[in-house]
Amino acid sequence: MVTNHQEQAPRIGLVFTALVTTMLMSSLGQMIFATALPTIVGELGGVEQMSWVITAFLVSMTIAMPIFGKVGDAIGRKWLYIFGIAVFVIGSSVGGFADSMEGLVIGRAIQGFGGGGMMVTSQAIVAEVIPARQRGKFMGIMGATFGVSSVLGPVLGGWFTDGPGWRWGMWMNIPLGIAAITICILVLRLRAGTSDRKPFDWLGTLLMAVSTSSLILLTTWGGNQYAWLSPTILSLIALTAVTAVLFVIVELRVEDPLIPMGLFRNLNMTLTTAAGTVLGLAMMGALAYLPTYLQMVHGMSPSAAGLMMTPMMIGMLGTSTVVGMVITRTGKYKIYPIIGMAIVAVSLLLMSRLTADSSLVTVGVYLFVFGFGLGLVMQVLVLIVQNSFPITVVGTATAANNFFRQIGSSLGSSLIGALFIGNLTSQLDTNIPQALERMGPEGAPYAEAFAAGGSGTQSLTPAMVNDLPEVLRHAITVSYNDGLTPVFALMVPLAILALVLLFPIREDTLKDTVE
Repeated sequence: MVTNHQEQAPRIGLVFTALVTTMLMSSLGQMIFATALPTIVGELGGVEQMSWVITAFLVSMTIAMPIFGKVGDAIGRKWLYIFGIAVFVIGSSVGGFADSMEGLVIGRAIQGFGGGGMMVTSQAIVAEVIPARQRGKFMGIMGATFGVSSVLGPVLGGWFTDGPGWRWGMWMNIPLGIAAITICILVLRLRAGTSDRKPFDWLGTLLMAVSTSSLILLTTWGGNQYAWLSPTILSLIALTAVTAVLFVIVELRVEDPLIPMGLFRNLNMTLTTAAGTVLGLAMMGALAYLPTYLQMVHGMSPSAAGLMMTPMMIGMLGTSTVVGMVITRTGKYKIYPIIGMAIVAVSLLLMSRLTADSSLVTVGVYLFVFGFGLGLVMQVLVLIVQNSFPITVVGTATAANNFFRQIGSSLGSSLIGALFIGNLTSQLDTNIPQALERMGPEGAPYAEAFAAGGSGTQSLTPAMVNDLPEVLRHAITVSYNDGLTPVFALMVPLAILALVLLFPIREDTLKDTVE
């Protein structure tokens, strides 16, 4: 295939702006409603469906990734990418105008499917129009987009909720999406796909969708809505296992599999996918609960807690961009994710040593170190995958890599949450009675509400904690701190495991052409 890099060159800046915009829309979609959920429930009702606002997006996004990757390799990516943006805009419209929780969840599911497609296809388009040797600086900027969204999501969610209304978290995607579609129609020039069309792997897609959905539901519900040994969770575990095994069997036998098992005969693909899954687990485990930690331990508002993630964004943004440029200049890349995972492990260890009395400056420095390490890893792993395959399968390979990292993120968010809640409950049950005992007669008004398992511990907010007597407030902040920090320590071995997986990676020469 003749490279189209030269013919794209005058348009690269405009095209890349559209790609980054849609990547930002997609990654923001995962996080923007975290701070808005209490307000949404108050307006629409349906508190029992609250978790579905996040889960519906996550499930459909994960399912979309391998589908868009495979279809893009077969038919070409330009109109598929535009389709993904259009689906995301439609989902944003449906959710933004929803007058019930059910309508919002449907909008979020549609939005997630388009978002997963946009994320995978935008990365594959970069691989299609820019040679691997030049790709580092572009992938670095795309990687930095994740760091921006991790801060911008909670901040925008809080700002929209406090200001013009949470619905603008949906509506803002409509003009952005229309602008991106217009740019792509006018200036994007991509290959048309392969002429050899094979039957689509419908059975594999169905099994993948069922297995993914049941896995995310069991990790989301387990220990929260349902006990881990309840019939619902045990049924989901069995369904996940059976459909996952059947999926592998089908993919080994079907003519044109959704995720070809042959991809994993490539050592670099196997190692980067495994390391990315572990990284996703550790990263989302940390990011999902740090805003809650900052609100409860340091008394910050939701918007301020989101802004407190800025040092992590700066570390990730700067490192990802600079390393991308260095890779483009030198052609060397293997050492960066290894160093990055070592730094991630150190930062998790540092965060595990935080106390309730640690200053915000200390927290900010540790978050910067964490972001610095992530910036060395995330998009370099995608670059390694893309450099290991010809352009005709790069979408499928990129999608598979993203798919497993997303699975890791889902597992991290839910499993770390279960550990955190378990630790927190134990700490509160120990520390609050001791605090009440030290308060003597002054603690009597609080004794009933804060008895073990009492209603007071179930509905704590930062504002309520700030209004409590000093002894009781300290007991609660210590409980939140000591509930989360041991979880960071448990993630250190995961980061070291990912580090070990990266050592055998083969450093192939980065390609100077789009093949």
